Amino acid sequence: MADSPSSPSVSNGRILQTFFSLAVLLATLFTAFSPNIFSLDLRARLRVLTTPGAPATPPEAATARPNVVIGLVSGHWGHDSGAVCSNGTTEAQVNLAIATLVQQKLNAQGYTVELLQEFDPRLQGYKAAMLLSIHNDSCDYYNDEATGYKVAAALGAHDPNLAARLVACLTDRYGSVTGLPFHAGSITRDMTEYHAFDEVDPSTPAAIIETGFLYLDYDFLTRHTDRVADGVVAGILCFLHNEPVAPLTTMTP
Repeated sequence: MADSPSSPSVSNGRILQTFFSLAVLLATLFTAFSPNIFSLDLRARLRVLTTPGAPATPPEAATARPNVVIGLVSGHWGHDSGAVCSNGTTEAQVNLAIATLVQQKLNAQGYTVELLQEFDPRLQGYKAAMLLSIHNDSCDYYNDEATGYKVAAALGAHDPNLAARLVACLTDRYGSVTGLPFHAGSITRDMTEYHAFDEVDPSTPAAIIETGFLYLDYDFLTRHTDRVADGVVAGILCFLHNEPVAPLTTMTP
């Protein structure tokens, strides 16, 4: 004879079924609370667990930032000293300190930054989202106006509009962050005809920046290197993110 619905065996069976269901749910949630969950949004993880047919991989892990490669030439590094100051500091040392900080700051934001020497063999046919060579001006005193920075791209750039935008971004953002003046009057053919411009792949936008004068700007360049690097990074990000920037009038040296 079958048990009636109100018999004790049926009630015990329902209790066991309920207990089993709760145990499965708790085990599922316990598994969800692995150490990895604390690196993701808790609500998103629980939503994945409780939504029928939801993907097993949370949205944060599914969307990865595309790899963007940036080339940085540390001026004179691996070739010569560049300008030499009376206290023994060389331009190559200052350039490398700035370039290394720029690399670290951009790496921290997920970009791949390749630090290159002045005549690095990798420059031949180099392909990247952009290339920037970091330099500084003389340690000698010229006059009280020999202060500030300058930026230039190749006069015969493969894409003049893209090159102009790169220069505009670097000029605007570097000046805003550092407070240094733009010294356009001293842009020379050594900058606009910089050797790396002819070596990199024509599709790679390239520019050169002299972040200051190693005489009047020496203290700022060597004691506030982090701020100098922030200015360079801001200019690079302006270009990569296509941020709005006022166009510059092209200066012919």
